[in-house]
Amino acid sequence: MLLRIFTEPQQGASYDTLLRVAQATEEYGFDAFFRSDHYLRMGDVSGLPGPSDAWITLAGLARETRRIRLGTLVTAATFRSPGPLAISVANVDQMSGGRVELGLGTGWFEEEHTAYGIPFPSLGERFDRLEEQLQIVTGLWETPTGKSFSFRGEYYRLEDSPALPKPAQPRPPVIIGGVGAKRTPRLAARYADEYNVPFNGLRDTKAAYERVRAACEQGGRSCQSMTFSAAQVVCCGRDDAEIARRAEAIGRKVDELRQNGLAGTPAEVVEKIGRFREIGAQRMYLQVLDLDDLDHLELIASEVLPQM
Repeated sequence: MLLRIFTEPQQGASYDTLLRVAQATEEYGFDAFFRSDHYLRMGDVSGLPGPSDAWITLAGLARETRRIRLGTLVTAATFRSPGPLAISVANVDQMSGGRVELGLGTGWFEEEHTAYGIPFPSLGERFDRLEEQLQIVTGLWETPTGKSFSFRGEYYRLEDSPALPKPAQPRPPVIIGGVGAKRTPRLAARYADEYNVPFNGLRDTKAAYERVRAACEQGGRSCQSMTFSAAQVVCCGRDDAEIARRAEAIGRKVDELRQNGLAGTPAEVVEKIGRFREIGAQRMYLQVLDLDDLDHLELIASEVLPQM
């Protein structure tokens, strides 16, 4: 089980804050630093100093880190056209020496689209656009140098693209997530290197994994070629007082976090992660909401990570 740090900068974080967390992530031995791709804060927070662009900040972090993987959970297909997205991710992959992963989804937060003038079509159209984007982004990366790539879909058309630049990796891993029962498993089985279930309980996560495994089998793909992962909020403390302090800092109740996340002492967190491992999870994204509390990361690194 690999542990990855997952942040939500739209809730309020400068680039310097993200840099400190990313460098701590690397120093303490975690596998990866991931961030959300959102333009508007959620809930009762100020969101100051304001949103940051996911791929611009990851480009900066690519030059300030050396080992950890970097990526998004997840980039919305509504935010960027697929050609420029493929270019941005390839650029950041080059800048990082081949450490980038792309999480790509339909987009779901209508208010952020309204706030920044981004069209927000129906769910059906968003899924259609996502599928075309997956075809285009992976197609551009996989086109041999010197060859061209063309695509004609309902929403996007590319004519004789040189399909440049190329990423440092042959193809950056693609992550698809969510618990949709029909289209999500099919898209994951066809395009994803990793399937992620965010913020769901064990029963629903297991059922979602089984749907993706079935879709892989139906599509003639080995389930062994798919990485399965989960994301959970984390609130770890050495004792009840420390757990309560960290829960209060993120505006959550301890009992609710114990029910719906990875909350408790290091031993409790290890035990809860173990339950996800038992149903097939190979990576756990630890959603860290208080980005100023680097002692939290150090505690997890010293007392949870060695047991993984």
